[in-house]
Amino acid sequence: MLFAICITASAQVKHSQKQPIKTKATTQYTVFDSIANRANVSFKAPNGFREVPALNNEDFTFDYAMDIPGHEFEVWYQVRSQKENWASYERFKSDEQLKLANPDSIYKDIARAHAIAFTGQRNSFVRVLPPAALKRYNADAGRSYMLTLEDMPETKHYQYALLIALQKYHTGTILIVCFTNQKDPEFYKNVERAGSSLKFKPIPQNVNKLAD
Repeated sequence: MLFAICITASAQVKHSQKQPIKTKATTQYTVFDSIANRANVSFKAPNGFREVPALNNEDFTFDYAMDIPGHEFEVWYQVRSQKENWASYERFKSDEQLKLANPDSIYKDIARAHAIAFTGQRNSFVRVLPPAALKRYNADAGRSYMLTLEDMPETKHYQYALLIALQKYHTGTILIVCFTNQKDPEFYKNVERAGSSLKFKPIPQNVNKLAD
């Protein structure tokens, strides 16, 4: 009987080991996941990161945020669907009085506005992302800004940030902001890890791409 009990207990342990441990999703994550899905963006938090409250006020509106415990590194995400904007543009683009901007270029305005808000300056260093970087995100266009930040409590007095803005034509935009006090190799490794956590889903698109 003792042998049978041990066999049963062993089987129960093996069965339990096969079952993945599920953690309860936070409200912030659930809302962000819904926003990302509407923009055809997939997200998976990288190992070693933990969720922190995302800043959402009159000056800065972000959907999700993470940091790395014990390191001076934090990342904020903003994701927006452009499908409704594109539908409106298609409907009224011939109206000369409205003069609607093409939604497929909106990522530039989003990036520029945030760069100014973070630095208080209009001359931040900007770089057009090469095809290899865009492919990593399944994006069609993108830019990056290396920022020297204003000393603000909203950004937790971080000194620097790398801002990445991405566009999937007819679909959506992604904004990633990575904060640090040291622009060293570890920072850029963490940027790559944080950036690899989300990308546009590889849905087929038949659109004319704009020149950046």
